[in-house]
Amino acid sequence: MPRGCKPQGDQALSNAERQARYRARHQTTAATAVSRQRPIDRRSRPQRWREAVDMLLALQADYADWLAALPDSLQGGATAEALEAIVDLDLTSLADIDPPRGYGRD
Repeated sequence: MPRGCKPQGDQALSNAERQARYRARHQTTAATAVSRQRPIDRRSRPQRWREAVDMLLALQADYADWLAALPDSLQGGATAEALEAIVDLDLTSLADIDPPRGYGRD
C-alpha cells in the first residue's frame, strides 16, 4: 500500500526542503488571517449612556432641521410624518437620567 503523495520531481523532498515549504505555506496564511475580535470598549456604562443620549439629541436636532427644510410638496407625506414623530419625542428625560455605577462605586 503506497504512503503519502508521490514526489513532484525525480525524488522525494529532504526534511529541510519539506520544513521550508511548510513554513512558507503557513507564513503566507498567517499574514492573510484577519482578526475577527471587536476592539474592547474601555468606556464605563454611564459614559456610554451619556454619549448615546448626546448622539440621540444631535440626531433629533438634525431631523428637526431636515423637517424644517422639507419642500411643501412633501409636507403631507410619510417622510414628514416620520420626521415629526422623531422630533416630537421627549429625549430630554433621557438626558436627566444618571445611571448607577454599580458594584459599590456609587
